Amino acid sequence: MSQPGPTTYWDYIKVEELLDLQSGLESTDEGLANEEVLFVVVHQVYELWFKVVLRELISARDLFTADTVAEQELSGVVERLRRIATIFGVASSHFAVVETLPTRAYLAFRDKLMPASGFQSAQLRQIEILFGLDESERIALGPAGSHLAALHAPGGGSSPALRRVEKTMADTPSFKEALEAWIARTPIDAVLGSDGQPESDVEGFVERYLQAHEGVVAASRDHAQGVAAAASRDVEGERARLAGVYERERKGVEAFLRPTAEDGAPDHHRARVRAGICFLETYRELPLLAWPREVLAAVIEVEQAFVIFRQRHARMVERVIGRRTGTGGSAGVDYLDKTALEYRIFRDLWAVRTLMLPAEASPPLRDASFYGFQAGTSAAGSSNPARP
Repeated sequence: MSQPGPTTYWDYIKVEELLDLQSGLESTDEGLANEEVLFVVVHQVYELWFKVVLRELISARDLFTADTVAEQELSGVVERLRRIATIFGVASSHFAVVETLPTRAYLAFRDKLMPASGFQSAQLRQIEILFGLDESERIALGPAGSHLAALHAPGGGSSPALRRVEKTMADTPSFKEALEAWIARTPIDAVLGSDGQPESDVEGFVERYLQAHEGVVAASRDHAQGVAAAASRDVEGERARLAGVYERERKGVEAFLRPTAEDGAPDHHRARVRAGICFLETYRELPLLAWPREVLAAVIEVEQAFVIFRQRHARMVERVIGRRTGTGGSAGVDYLDKTALEYRIFRDLWAVRTLMLPAEASPPLRDASFYGFQAGTSAAGSSNPARP
């Protein structure tokens, strides 16, 4: 077998092939305006970034689907998630380049795009699906029918974009499902049983946490009512209003930690996941909970970056073309704003911040040493029987 010649930069990253891909609908880009080439380049860059995001997200998801999740692997998951967040941050900054397009310069070639739309970015749809966006939560693009209709080839046939998305839809579980299954295995307020296995006390922890939260809420209510008494003309009315506000907060926290299904029965899986999130956030300083909590923080960082990316996209579109109908027939900016507002996947991770307690108010654990570094045990967040 012959040895390859010396590697060159241009061969390794396929520079010549890459530079031949900015011609849009033409055979070459020689006759295109600079603004159109810029538009093509920026969107190609997005697709390349999306490719990296998908690879990183699949790697992170696959780790959580393993039978055993070793604690030393969690740092790698955090690294991948923070890389994804950084990519979305960089991608958001690319919209500033598109905003250098004067409106009239963009309108000079915009009609070429019809009926194409950024919604047809299969990779962005794949990212949404892989993250765990439920189909029932997807906002209608405009025309009646499934959002998949927009990914069909002209004439209604299949397309590479459609096949990519359908493949991802079949590739279960989603990252959210895998993450929540892992969180649900967290040993909550555990002690080591006589058989050497951890014994969790989920309901006991939830009860003690709710009692502690009620005490914090009552103290905040009393303080707020005291301030109101010194500042309001209608002291009793304001005190009553504040009492109602804080009571709604207390009931909301209880409903969060003791959720019910649609039929009114307790939702044990959702309760276990939420208790796990609350537990990891509350006792983050304990050695074996530190990395699991960092995973949760990195997930929040990713979703925040993704939301900002959507918001930045909407503002770029509004700045360049106002509130015109989208080239694909969507409501344009209004549609983009709705996706930024409503496409929230990790709602429980955000919601748990509403019920966090000051460290000194957190209920004591039955055996905090269980979560310390011990020889022969694996860390919280793993699938070892001694840990989640």
